[in-house]
Amino acid sequence: MLRTACIMAATLFALYFYASPFAVAAQPKQNTMESCNAQANERGLDEGNNDERRVFMKECLSAKPVKTGGTQQSKMKSCNKEAGAKKLKGNDRKAFMKTCLSS
Repeated sequence: MLRTACIMAATLFALYFYASPFAVAAQPKQNTMESCNAQANERGLDEGNNDERRVFMKECLSAKPVKTGGTQQSKMKSCNKEAGAKKLKGNDRKAFMKTCLSS
């Protein structure tokens, strides 16, 4: 009985460490999907049979992830580009740049 319990415990322990990397790998994909959905909603692309949304989501999800910890200059360029695409000006642009650069 004790031997069976030890074998089961060792098996569960091994399965936990074997399956852990797969559970962790799903997180970035889920985060990317949430991020792309939020960006699509910000751009006014409603869910449903919207071709523009499908195209945007396809491009967004296939884009290579931006490395975290990039230089401030590269972050500034990407935030500037995004603010320009959204055609933000004045206080709206300042607020957007502040949140973009701080993330």
